[in-house]
Amino acid sequence: MWHNMARVKMGLLALLCLPLFFLVLCHGSSIYERSAVPRAVSRSVARMDGDVIIGALFSVHHQPSAERVADRKCGDVREQYGIQRVEAMFHTLDRINSDPNLLPNISLGCEIRDSCWHSSVALEQSIEFIRDSLISIRDDKDGSKWCIDGTPSNQPPPTKKPIAGVIGPGSSSVAIQVQNLLQLFNIPQIAYSATSIDLSDKTLFKYFLRVVPSDVLQARAMLDIVKRYNWTYVSAVHTEGNYGESGMEAFKELASMEGLCIAHSDKIYSNAGEKHFDRLLRKLRERLPKARVVVCFCEGMTVRGLLMAMRRLGVFGEFLLIGRATEKN
Repeated sequence: MWHNMARVKMGLLALLCLPLFFLVLCHGSSIYERSAVPRAVSRSVARMDGDVIIGALFSVHHQPSAERVADRKCGDVREQYGIQRVEAMFHTLDRINSDPNLLPNISLGCEIRDSCWHSSVALEQSIEFIRDSLISIRDDKDGSKWCIDGTPSNQPPPTKKPIAGVIGPGSSSVAIQVQNLLQLFNIPQIAYSATSIDLSDKTLFKYFLRVVPSDVLQARAMLDIVKRYNWTYVSAVHTEGNYGESGMEAFKELASMEGLCIAHSDKIYSNAGEKHFDRLLRKLRERLPKARVVVCFCEGMTVRGLLMAMRRLGVFGEFLLIGRATEKN
């Protein structure tokens, strides 16, 4: 009897494993193809030597277009936004290092990387911060030395100093992604323009600080402007992501308390194509002439996309945009 039961169990096991065997047999050839990861794009880095190194993530280039997001190919150089911030950091460190009363016998340096205002690029560069700080050379048991790229070296490069902290990036959505990575290595992060309400939660973002107020105050100020001019029926647009979503949520909550009506609410990605902005603008025009005012919790590139759509459709003067996006242009 025990022999028969064992045979039954073996038969059941074979029946259960047979579909899995055929699944692996049929699809095994494509497993390795699907797991292929594109190589990281080579990016320029700006450095200044010092006793203490501060990392920085600035959007020196525009974010990848919707068609090139998968390749992480950044756009054109942002001369006003990106280059100025790089030069401002160099200038600030020069001023600090030249003043003997601020940090005597200690010099500050920096390593500035390009975030391209995009989460995948910023995470890629944040990993470089961490990797360069943790390892730069490997010693084998036989005494040979190897660089981090796998090439042998008789004169290995000097070990890089660890990053004391990271400044930036500017986008709230990108800053959240970077903080989730940096806090695993106890690296503090200070943001200069990330205003999302979500970042105020210290239980989730323990190593995050910022030098600007959250979106709650901005939402309150925008509502005060609307009330001041007795606008009671408005449309609302926000950028897809933490900054736009949390800010617009705060505005709608305050608006409902004040009796303000939202005619139409919509969202759009900053790097969306022209046809998407044109479609959004046509939806807003359907609420004219009553909802002429558009409250915009938008990043600078979103506002630019809306203005360009107005030019293409010839509708300048039909809308009044209310928002704050100057520091993100």
